[in-house]
Amino acid sequence: QVQLVESGGGLVQPGGSLRLSCVASTSISSFGAMGWYRQAPGKEREWVASIPVGGSIVYADSVKGRFTISRDNAKNTVYLTMNNLKPEDTAVYYCYARLPNKYWGQGTQVTVFA
Repeated sequence: QVQLVESGGGLVQPGGSLRLSCVASTSISSFGAMGWYRQAPGKEREWVASIPVGGSIVYADSVKGRFTISRDNAKNTVYLTMNNLKPEDTAVYYCYARLPNKYWGQGTQVTVFA
């Protein structure tokens, strides 16, 4: 069993930035992949980014050039750095880990509003 805890969400104005963190209860160095989904009000959950242990980082088209996923194995943490935020980025952001089964965090709210 893997437990994931997200943090770093909040209220920001359009054009602002946030960095989300996801801390795992165990070492992430052997995980197949980690990544992020998001879910806006009234919409289905949308995949955002993936950082495989032995592959290339991949982003959804909607966030390419603005979001960056990274990891710190020593801290058992994966990050999502979000720049130039837009109102359409408003959502609950969920971290996941694949072992290869998926484990999910509880989510953190991001609200982009002027």
